Amino acid sequence: MPNDYIHIILADDDEDDRLFFVDAFEELNMNTKVNTYNDGIELMAYLNSEGALLPQVLFLDLNMPKKNGIECLNEIKANHKLSDIAIAIYSTSASEEDIEETFVLGANIYIKKPSSFDDLKKVLSEVVSINWQYHTNGLNKDNFLLRM
Repeated sequence: MPNDYIHIILADDDEDDRLFFVDAFEELNMNTKVNTYNDGIELMAYLNSEGALLPQVLFLDLNMPKKNGIECLNEIKANHKLSDIAIAIYSTSASEEDIEETFVLGANIYIKKPSSFDDLKKVLSEVVSINWQYHTNGLNKDNFLLRM
């Protein structure tokens, strides 16, 4: 299994958000491989496919057609093969209800989509730098919501 880069997946139905996300990682010049999916059905088909390279971090939009982020989060956490993937909820919503629900369902961090490209790069750099093994051990509501 290749360990020379960080494998990242983004599932988001907004094409502009996907492009900005990929561009941000290119500009950050980090050793990453980024794959994007248009919706939850595409994402889950890939994750459940034979020989799928699982990501170190999965960025998951909540509001997607066909299968939303909550449905994907539930499926991932219920599947032993996928349950250890670090999941960053990546959404325009900052509602307490969404934050609470995704926290309870087992997401690792919640990120409100930044409004500027520079803020996006800062957020992505910070999330990818997290040592997830230690971050998830002491997970509580205070370190769940990433604020920039």
